[in-house]
Amino acid sequence: MTKNIGATDKAIRVLAGIAIALMYYFNIISGTLALILMAVAVILLVTSFINFCPIYGIFKINSIKKVK
Repeated sequence: MTKNIGATDKAIRVLAGIAIALMYYFNIISGTLALILMAVAVILLVTSFINFCPIYGIFKINSIKKVK
């Protein structure tokens, strides 16, 4: 697994995951929607910590900035 998630992408994923978790914690979302969004939040957090997104790999996307 080569890294394919850049710093900005990683920050956005972490913030989105935390935002979803907080919405669930404060009962802003509930039911089936909450379960689906929590699964998405876990996926976002895990991919940000390992710096690899399988979907990016399939489509050959790389958000790491290249140094000239």
